[in-house]
Amino acid sequence: MQPFTLLDAPACPLPLSNVDTDQLIPARFMKRSRAEGYGQFLLHDLRLDSEGRPKPDFPLNDPRHSGARILVARRNFGAGSSREAAVYALVDHGIRAVVAPSFGDIFSANAVNNGLLPARVEEAAAERLLEHLEGGGTLRIDLSACTISAGNETFPFEIDSVWRVKLLNGWDDIDLTQSYRAAIDAFAAADARARPWMLPATPR
Repeated sequence: MQPFTLLDAPACPLPLSNVDTDQLIPARFMKRSRAEGYGQFLLHDLRLDSEGRPKPDFPLNDPRHSGARILVARRNFGAGSSREAAVYALVDHGIRAVVAPSFGDIFSANAVNNGLLPARVEEAAAERLLEHLEGGGTLRIDLSACTISAGNETFPFEIDSVWRVKLLNGWDDIDLTQSYRAAIDAFAAADARARPWMLPATPR
């Protein structure tokens, strides 16, 4: 994955609470291959009308938020089922970070494993960011400092420390384990000396 360090990009306000994974990608679109891309189905039933036409009043359809790589929402973003396709839809649409006061736990883990930052902010900060973005605009997210800048204002955000390390380095779980390779090898060698009887038998 691409490391996430600093993101200075257009952002889109999504002033909704409890955006669940079924809203992020309805289940009927999950039969297709990931290679075909899920981005067009992001928030499909909220973003499009019954005829498949973009709703002009939905934020992601607003030209002022064109090219958004950051979403700002209200609390409990990504609640609901554990479908990883919800994260695929965001990432394939070009979203690199979601800012909200709280997230679904499984959604957050899936997000990090796909290079998407779930940045937790205070509710007052989320409201201020939503207000800042009403007419369009950009945000600057610094993962090293755990800050979000909007014009002259800067807000702190929280993220699990291990997830932060993974995103900064572009690591998945295997990469994270490999980062401890020297310590693992040293432990294995010391344990083999202390308990040689624990080693698997070698065929003669």
